[in-house]
Amino acid sequence: MGDKAHAHPGAAGRATAADQPSSVRNVVLVGHSGSGKTTLIEALALTAGAVNRAGRVEDGATVSDYDEIEHRQQRSVQLSLVPVGWEGFKINLLDTPGYADFVGELRAGLRAADAALFVVSAAQEADAIASTTRAVWEECAAVGMPRAIVVTHLETARTGYEELTAVCAELFGRDDPDAVLPLYLPRYGAPGPDGHAPVTGLAGLLSRKVFDYSSGERKEIPPDPEEAPSIEEARNRLIEGIIAESEDETLMERYLAGEEIDPGTLIDDLEKAVARGVFHPVLAAAPAGDGARQGLGTVELLELITGGFPTPLEPRCPPVTTPEGVPRPPVRCDPDGPLVAEVVKTASDPYVGRISLVRVFSGTLRPDETVHVSGHGLADRGHEDHDVDERVGALSAPFGKHQRPLNRAIAGDLACVAKLSRAETGDTLSAKDDPLLMAAWTMPDPLLPLAVRAHSKADEDKLSQGLARLVAEDPTMRLEQNRATRQVVLWCLGEAHADVALERLRGRYGVQVDIVPHRVSLRETFGERAGGRGRHVKQSGGHGQYAVCEIEVEPLPPGSGVEFVDEVVGGSVPRQFIPSVEKGVRAQAARGVVAGYPLVDVRITLRDGKAHSVDSSDAAFQTAGALALREAAAQCPIHLLEPVAEVRVLVPDAYVGQVMSDLSGRRGRVVGTEQSAGSRTVVRAEVPEIEIGRYAVDLRSLSHGTGRFSRAYARHEPMPPQVAERVREQTANAP
Repeated sequence: MGDKAHAHPGAAGRATAADQPSSVRNVVLVGHSGSGKTTLIEALALTAGAVNRAGRVEDGATVSDYDEIEHRQQRSVQLSLVPVGWEGFKINLLDTPGYADFVGELRAGLRAADAALFVVSAAQEADAIASTTRAVWEECAAVGMPRAIVVTHLETARTGYEELTAVCAELFGRDDPDAVLPLYLPRYGAPGPDGHAPVTGLAGLLSRKVFDYSSGERKEIPPDPEEAPSIEEARNRLIEGIIAESEDETLMERYLAGEEIDPGTLIDDLEKAVARGVFHPVLAAAPAGDGARQGLGTVELLELITGGFPTPLEPRCPPVTTPEGVPRPPVRCDPDGPLVAEVVKTASDPYVGRISLVRVFSGTLRPDETVHVSGHGLADRGHEDHDVDERVGALSAPFGKHQRPLNRAIAGDLACVAKLSRAETGDTLSAKDDPLLMAAWTMPDPLLPLAVRAHSKADEDKLSQGLARLVAEDPTMRLEQNRATRQVVLWCLGEAHADVALERLRGRYGVQVDIVPHRVSLRETFGERAGGRGRHVKQSGGHGQYAVCEIEVEPLPPGSGVEFVDEVVGGSVPRQFIPSVEKGVRAQAARGVVAGYPLVDVRITLRDGKAHSVDSSDAAFQTAGALALREAAAQCPIHLLEPVAEVRVLVPDAYVGQVMSDLSGRRGRVVGTEQSAGSRTVVRAEVPEIEIGRYAVDLRSLSHGTGRFSRAYARHEPMPPQVAERVREQTANAP
């Protein structure tokens, strides 16, 4: 790395279909919001010759032409693919959102990639970087992703490069800080009027070569003697870090004996250590200035990607089974093998229709062939499982909003597939005569409820289809049709996630919705034993209606439901009408007796009644049973029961006190704490669900983005009287 001379590749930078898996590199860019991931991709595309100096190709496409919402919000909200060509390699660059609400897009990018560039901005304070990036790094570490770190925004740095590399070593190399070291040191020019010194070049630590970018092109220049001591100090530490991870056990002995290790050997060991995910080099990068053809550090990054990052031939395909769950042998990255591909992203185009971004793990995908769609185990989120055959439409490589045709996509490559009308994110594509299913990746649970209703009758007709398409694109959303509250609820990861969902409903699917307060599933129960008499007598000519029944209601332990007991003696209520009384009281219990919430945990005993030989009927006794239950409810206190959730909150130790205090303020009961890895604590509590509707947002604010939580229904329990009274008033005043 750093020893090659590179010509500007021009049109060669436009990636087409890959010839063999070894020539493909799939790289995901991850990092906090505002770190400069998209700008870095544009700089890499310029250096690779995929775009001109204006950031465009002949057809006018630009790298950043993705989504109108992204342009309006000035941030990435979805996974995007930019393929470029570099010295015979096809590099698929995957741009991911840095905002926590779109972590599902990040995990899709991790699934599709073989390595990650972790982008850190020097324009942020070191403390801010520490609070926002650790969780993203762990997302990569969890899947064993080889990683390198790229420092951006050095031209407006608040944190110096040396200080920032030390922060990265502390954050990301806790087990081995010497596994996170810089490969290059930036060179600075004279400070400008604002006091910032521009970065004009890079000094390669292994090669001892210095490259100047001040002219807009990468040129080797003689080293400055004044820089030699700092370069040698950093170089020695880098060499020791590389040798410590080397598979050649004699290398350390030779180095300690004073032998000068050949740079080629060091580079080879470095690349192997990076590919194994045990060494994480730090590099610097900046976009090209006006008129420049190469951004600072972009050649060095492309060298690392092609030389140090693993090929798709590395065995990392998830386990594969038949759709029935029968295990199959591990899949190899072989273009001639059985077809196994996965939909990692689903989007809709107003002109083309549904477009699926697909990673091919085995075999070769071709246009117009019929494949089997299997998947994907997310029925609880509103995504139906699939087991159908579909015809593949055109294959293409995206460039912003534009699509360039491909004649095939081989194992290890990524491509966009048109017109897969049934396939959704997470589904597996395989041969129609040999259906297969890949193990699904873990998706975060959406914990912010958004209750919606159609704005008008016209919107009501389109709402169901619009929501179905929305969740088909984004498996981190969950669509709930809550029968208890009669609400349509879209569960999201946060406010930004919800805003994007609503904007897509309006702009992409033409559906206007109103946001309504989210209601939890409350219930009612009797506070004490009570009796009631239901009398339904009407006579208006012809057959009348006559039914009288007397019941007794008593509370039962939580979870008992509604129990009906017949203790009528003497035939006062004819046997054929006993089921009618039960049907009536159960129907009334389902409707509620005070505030309109289902009645639970009671035993209803039918004691007595009266009937008429002519006028009694099934309908009359149903009505009498309902009247008796309502009268019994009027004779005693009725308790409102609210759902209580078991909540587990994972936060750094510094925030434990604030979290526990906040949970107590939500009427929660902290039941325990547990130490977790990385100086973090799990706080376990039981909290009424009505108090944690916005906890996904509030916890993020409280913990500065570092906290996570999960929730699970525990039980219903009585609501405090003052809270119950407020809920009754809100229910009475609801439209």
